[in-house]
Amino acid sequence: MNFSGELASRCGGSSRLVNVKTNEVNSDAGVLIARSAGFFVSLGLKPGERIIITCRLSPASALAYLGAIYAGLVAVPIDASNLSTDISAYIDLTGARAVWSETDDSPKLKIPPEVLYIHANQATEGTVLAHPVPRAAADLAALMPTSGTTGRPRFVMVSHGNLLANTEAIVRSQRLGDGETAMLILPISYCFGASVLHSHLYCGGSVVFDNRFMFPDKVLRSIAEYGCTTFAGVPSVYKILLSRSSLSTIPMPSLRRAIQAGGHLEWRHIEQFRDCLPDVPFYVMYGQTEATARITCLEPERLSDKKGSVGRALDNLKLRIVDDSGASLPARQSGAIQVSGPSVCLGYWNDPEETRAKFDGSWLNTNDSGRMDEEGYVWIEGRNVDFLKVRGKRLSLGEIEQKVLCVQGVRDAAACVIPHDEAGEAPAVFVVPDKEVSHEELASRIKTSLPPAWTCEMIIIIDHLPLTDRGKLDRAALNLLLEEQ
Repeated sequence: MNFSGELASRCGGSSRLVNVKTNEVNSDAGVLIARSAGFFVSLGLKPGERIIITCRLSPASALAYLGAIYAGLVAVPIDASNLSTDISAYIDLTGARAVWSETDDSPKLKIPPEVLYIHANQATEGTVLAHPVPRAAADLAALMPTSGTTGRPRFVMVSHGNLLANTEAIVRSQRLGDGETAMLILPISYCFGASVLHSHLYCGGSVVFDNRFMFPDKVLRSIAEYGCTTFAGVPSVYKILLSRSSLSTIPMPSLRRAIQAGGHLEWRHIEQFRDCLPDVPFYVMYGQTEATARITCLEPERLSDKKGSVGRALDNLKLRIVDDSGASLPARQSGAIQVSGPSVCLGYWNDPEETRAKFDGSWLNTNDSGRMDEEGYVWIEGRNVDFLKVRGKRLSLGEIEQKVLCVQGVRDAAACVIPHDEAGEAPAVFVVPDKEVSHEELASRIKTSLPPAWTCEMIIIIDHLPLTDRGKLDRAALNLLLEEQ
């Protein structure tokens, strides 16, 4: 089997890849994927060789990524905005045979002479590859970057079978059908963004790429203009829509679903979104790169009675909650969350120690803690690494953040761990004010709302929380801000 080949075969002539920025419309996506693959083969690249795709949010990058997999190569998508002037570290980590870039950046990227450099301006016409290069389900399709909990780049080994299983389960969970068009604002190098691309092309649909989310109203108008049926975002995306866009007044009659993953979105924000767009079903999902992309789905009709849950496992996955010894816990008891099934990946590239720690036999240790009810719905309670001990009492950073977010005048919040002479460890809280309020008054409200035993003495008011290129909270950046205090 070849995942990209299967995907390309399902793309009908109506499957389009649209670049809003340039107004470029690429029709018949399946043929374009095969042509991209044929170009890679014509350059002498062999099945199993790694190729770094320096991704931008564009059809060209998507076609290079999918074409590489179609050609039997191992795609290594890296967001172009993350690259320094020297790409050698990524080449060394992955053993890449080639680097593809949308523009001719070879002088800036300092590509070693033994590595083939390819840019999109090189012609691909006349290089159609009629059939995808055969691959087994266990063969590598991609190395997806993830920092995990270590803060350093790592690559997850994703197989053709992983991609197919997860894509098919996502299509079923979101009830994707004919005539689907996704609005994609998430990087392809991020497993959530890649899975939106995969799932919509797999069902014969189209994908619209728009990198202008700094101006959210432009993206909302593009949803209407291009007839998009799906919008996907991480929590920060929805918070921006609610605070800085005309969400409730820009008509988007084509929109069939909104999808949220990539972290916890507070219930009040979900309610606000539903108030703005009451006819648009809202899906809450949870996932990890180590499980290809997405693991659970909370159906829109269960949002209210399963408030705060991330849903149930996708239909080809199993979840369990275990104690410190690895024994399964009964319903509603808190413990470590593990997942098993065909989308659990092969491990970390060239990192057997971390692979053994994270991939425990057929079960993936998510490093998240939570509980599951009798129906299989899961509530995430925090990262197993995102805890601190204050006077011997274990506290979750997520629990602290949720309490602070309930304080009047707080728009956003994040907690970090700092050493404390008396308590051992204590939380430091970063706060983004919601409205005009004095810093002293807001800090006083927060301290009053938190139990004194938590020993929260440091409250830092900032304009916005630092985010990664994927829109997630950048805790490493917060720790750097702490060092400056």
